[in-house]
Amino acid sequence: MSKPVILCVDDERVILESLRTQLRTAFGDRYLYETAESAEEALEIIDEFQQDSTEIIVIVSDWLMPRVRGDEFLVQVHQRFPKGLKVMLTGQADEAANLHRCLYKPWHSEELVETIRSGLSSEGS
Repeated sequence: MSKPVILCVDDERVILESLRTQLRTAFGDRYLYETAESAEEALEIIDEFQQDSTEIIVIVSDWLMPRVRGDEFLVQVHQRFPKGLKVMLTGQADEAANLHRCLYKPWHSEELVETIRSGLSSEGS
């Protein structure tokens, strides 16, 4: 059985690399860390993991992205995977996205990690 996945979605590669580094530092080898530069790419990744029966447990998404905004993307994801933890990195969010939390850019690594930890622990209870 493969490791659960944390998927980060942002149209800026430097943000994605920063997120991956921070999450890997905090959580080590417990999870796989995937990135996507658009909502469309993220949905393709989600479909691939679903076909492999690999669970995506956290999705961290930017709000302002080309073509499909992060809140619209997370609404689509929630309709398919209502139990997954969803975190948005921005100051603007739509309640329909069913977010666990919305973080403001620039975020603090500790805040991101604690948000994910608290969300994962509440999902398990």
